[in-house]
This record gives sequence, structure tokens and C-alpha cells, in this order.
Amino acid sequence: MGGAWTAAAQKASTPSASARRPNFLVIVADDMGFSDAGCYGGEIATPHLDKLAAGGIRFTQMYSTGRCWPSRACILTGYYAQQVRMDPPKGRLPAWTRLVPHYLRPLGYRCYHSGKWHIRGAPKAVADGGFHHSYLLADQDRFFSPRRHWEDDRPLPPVSPDSGYYATTAIADHAIRCLKQHATEHSAEPFFHYLAFTCPHFPLHALQADIARYSGKYAVGWDVVRQARWQRMRQMGIVQCDLSPLQPKVKPGWNLPEKQLQARIGPGEAGHAVPWDSLSEQQKELQATKMAIHAAMIDRMDREIGRVLDQLAAMDAMDNTVILFVSDNGASAEQIIRGDKHDPAAPPGSWRSYLCLGPGWSTAANTPFRYHKSWVHEGGISSPFIVHWPAGLREHGGLRRTPCHFVDLLPTVMELAGTRASTAWKGKPVPPLAGRSLAPALGKDVTLERDFLYFHHSGNRAIRVGDWKLAAAGRSGPWELYNLRTDRCECRNVASQHPERV
Repeated sequence: MGGAWTAAAQKASTPSASARRPNFLVIVADDMGFSDAGCYGGEIATPHLDKLAAGGIRFTQMYSTGRCWPSRACILTGYYAQQVRMDPPKGRLPAWTRLVPHYLRPLGYRCYHSGKWHIRGAPKAVADGGFHHSYLLADQDRFFSPRRHWEDDRPLPPVSPDSGYYATTAIADHAIRCLKQHATEHSAEPFFHYLAFTCPHFPLHALQADIARYSGKYAVGWDVVRQARWQRMRQMGIVQCDLSPLQPKVKPGWNLPEKQLQARIGPGEAGHAVPWDSLSEQQKELQATKMAIHAAMIDRMDREIGRVLDQLAAMDAMDNTVILFVSDNGASAEQIIRGDKHDPAAPPGSWRSYLCLGPGWSTAANTPFRYHKSWVHEGGISSPFIVHWPAGLREHGGLRRTPCHFVDLLPTVMELAGTRASTAWKGKPVPPLAGRSLAPALGKDVTLERDFLYFHHSGNRAIRVGDWKLAAAGRSGPWELYNLRTDRCECRNVASQHPERV
């Protein structure tokens, strides 16, 4: 065990002292890029995330699966999504599958869920997931007027667009209600809270006052923003690699063609990550507005996280709450129109609009990497990862370069809670967890004992062994080999030089 957390972990593992076990708050953003937060090099105002990072540690090599539902399956089960029939989805989870609450409730934990779910193989957060209370939002297409949402597995009525509802705030409201109730009725018990925002997933929906804070900020274009982020990331020590080039030909295969996008949205839409100066003035104006909305969504999420942290402080729970923050995948280059469709005359960011970030700004959000959400190159799978735990961490503001994956989060929570996975469930044997506890890495950089890290989604494939990563884009794409120690941005494919390693 790392010295930075040994004493607190020993307390947590004392069987007769369940009240001294740490609480857990797992916060998940949706489609947030690796460099979006201020503490990861971004210019977006994220003071509460930045404060968590300054008082805790940041990991620079945390990996997701590249897509929302497989990532959430990994977080909550500790297995790769393919092991539990979640990528591609194939019915219910295997009967032996347990989610975090199934491990923690026997230890006396109260378990709460607020926000996105997307575990198709366990559709009910309470009945299937084991949570005591849940607000489940399944309508990612409507930030102002959801039609599909549930409280404690019971359907809620549709929300009117003029009701004042905003998803990011509503999710935080539910989390705060759960924490207040916990402080009043269950203060002697530890808690696990899974706080899963739908932000900044498309559509780009934000409060107009939040958008106004970023008006004009992105007129400089994505080339300038990428360069500035990359330089700050290098100064912070987040990365030491080159800045990857733009990829004008890379976009999801299900995107609408640019001409169709312009016909339905307007002449300012752009469907490719091309140099900013090659865009028309109309394109520059709309693209700058879209990034302002993206920034506003993240800004609002950070404010709502701040309200949740205030509640933890009010109930004197900050000191012994392990806070883990991640994003479910890289920023999205998707450009589609769903939900209530798009009204070109509507104010951008309002409920009657349906805009997507697109490849240009997604590339900036994923600085300094290539590719986007759904790919398994670094841009699609690299996630910010902040750990904050005043009672268990002596280091403040440190960095960890230990490679890790979402499958490691459940084993980490279990070890810090003082338990381990049993080899049987309901009298039947279960496979060993795919992940490894990151508890040793909380004290210092370590090499976790494992054979590989594995990635596969929509035909995109990768495997990482040590510093070497083999990756391919698409089912027919050739294998590419990178040494991530010297080439994290995956710009120098050395497959032909190391055929034996491939």
C-alpha cells in the first residue's frame, strides 16, 4: 500500500468500524474531451474541478472504452463490456454480474444514483442495479424537456420546454436531495453516490446566460485553441508529446453529409476538421457559437458539481469522501439531428435547436490526440481522471502516469471500502474481475500487474501492452503500432519497423 493512503485504508477495512469506511462520489461527464477542464489545459471555467485536482491527484493515462454505454458497464461492473454482453448489447447482463451496490450494500453502504444510466442489460437502477434511490434520465436529446425519465424505477411525466427544467441542474438537485436525506436519516452509514451527467453530450443545449459568458471567445478558431491547450498541457506536465495534425477526412460514418447538414441547419455548418482559415465567414460564426455552447454546458456542470460539494461540506462529509471524476469517452464528432429536430430560426442552444459539436471542435476538445468518441485511438478513449480524498491522500495537486482503465474503478472502490470480490455469486462461480485496484497508485506511480489493456468498439480495435499500443480504425483498417512513452499522440506508426511485435 502506498504511504499516502495507508492509515485511512486501514481504518476503512476494520470490520467493526463501518461508519469509518469512506464515502464515494463517482462523477461522470458525457462526451467531455480530455483537455476541456481547466486542470487539464482547457480555457473553460471549471473552478470546482480545478479545486478537486489541486487538493487531490490527476491521472494522465486513464482510459474509457470510447463510447458511453460500454464505459458505464465497465465502471459499474469491473468487467470489460464484452464480458457482460454490453458491446454490442446482447440482452441482459449475465446472471453472475454484480454492480457496485451489490458489493457495497452488505458492508452497510447506502447507494444512490443521479442522472444517466445506459446499462441496457440492467435497465432498472433500483431493481437491477441495487441502488436505494435513483433519478434515471434516458432522454439525452432533450436537456430542457425530457420525456423518458424515472425516479426509483417509476416513470415521471414528460416535462414542458417552458418549465424551467435543465437536465444538468435537475441531476444535481436529485443528488443533493439524496445527500440531505442521508445526512438526516442515515448519518451513521457510509454512502456510494453515482452522479452521471448527460453533459456535454449533443444536442448543444445550454442556458442562454451561460452561453453569453463565452460569446466571442472562440472566434479565434479551433487551430488557435488547440495550440494554446497543448502548450498549457505541456506546462502542466499532463502530456509531453507532439500536437497531432488535423484529420479532415475522419468523421463518423453515420454523420449527415455536409451539404445535407447545411440544408437543414444553415450555411454555417461544417462537416470536417479542416484548417479554420479555410472556412467561410458564415461557417466561422456558427462554429464559434457551437463551441461557446459546449463550453457553457461544461461551465454549468462544474457549477452544479460545486453545489453538490457544498452539500458534502454542509454535512461534514468532504474529508472522508473519495471523489472520482471521469468522462465516459472522448469528445464527439457526431453530427446528426434527433429529438425535437432543429429550427434554424431558433436561438442556438435553445430547446428548439439541435446542434452538434462536430469534428473540428471535437479535435480541439481531445487535444493533443487524434480521433474522437467511438474510435479507440487516444482521442476516443483518453479520459480526465481526478481523485480527491482529504482523509486518505497526503499529496495535493500531483500527477499519476500509471496507465489505467474504467474496469479498475470498481476494484479500487472495493479495496478502499475494505472488501474484495468473492469468487461466487448466488452459489455459482464468477469470473475474476478484469480490473485492478488503483489504491497503490494513489500514493505514487506504480506498474499494475496485468497482461494488457483491451479496446474494441464498432470495429475499432486496440490493445496496449506496457508502453506499446496496437490500434486499427474500422474493421478493415490496418494495424498501427505506437510507442506511447515517446508518441502519445500516435503520430509515428512504427508497425513496419517492428513486425514481430505486431
